Amino acid sequence: MSLPQDVESVVFDCDGLLVDTETCWTRAETKIFAEHGHAFGLEQKKLLIGKTLEDGAAAMAAYFGRPDEVGAVAKRLHSLVAEELAAGADALPGARDLVVKLHDRVPLAVASNSPRSFVDAALLSAGLNDLFDHIYSADDVENPKPAPDLYLVACAGLGADPARSVAFEDSRTGVCSARAAGMFVVGVPSLPGVDLETDAVYTSLADLALIGWAAEVVGP
Repeated sequence: MSLPQDVESVVFDCDGLLVDTETCWTRAETKIFAEHGHAFGLEQKKLLIGKTLEDGAAAMAAYFGRPDEVGAVAKRLHSLVAEELAAGADALPGARDLVVKLHDRVPLAVASNSPRSFVDAALLSAGLNDLFDHIYSADDVENPKPAPDLYLVACAGLGADPARSVAFEDSRTGVCSARAAGMFVVGVPSLPGVDLETDAVYTSLADLALIGWAAEVVGP
């Protein structure tokens, strides 16, 4: 399906879509799994990707058979991810070109399930922090993804109708959120072999079809 040309806003996820932070999260998650005597691979990553830090910690604690240790796992995960992000993270291929082309044409926002401090650090490190009208994180809503709240808040902040807005996502959790908000959803999977139920799918933000679309979008 072709992407809509006449849109009121475009909202992006951050981790694994705009910025290569999933490698940071994966290194942190691998350490925690190893500390609990477990290997970490694609199947384990699928359990966690797109979740909030707290939900990811809960999933890990359950996997370890230690559901009463969610708080400790969350604290450890936060510490390790913060350490990884402090070393820096790069923008993913095509991210900056796509956002720059859209910047002067349509209102833009980020809607991420990560803590605000992580989102700010990632966007700053990738040189994308000054390209968005608003940045929203899991800290800004009571019910983060897969609930629609983050995308609804982002659209409201941009003065846009979700039904006339486009969301970019890399995970099933995020796709569920954007679809529940009633948006046109573009999937760019960050994990191999994962099918996203979206309106359009691309392998990279650097896809020439996306760049061409961005150059022709008509905003409000």
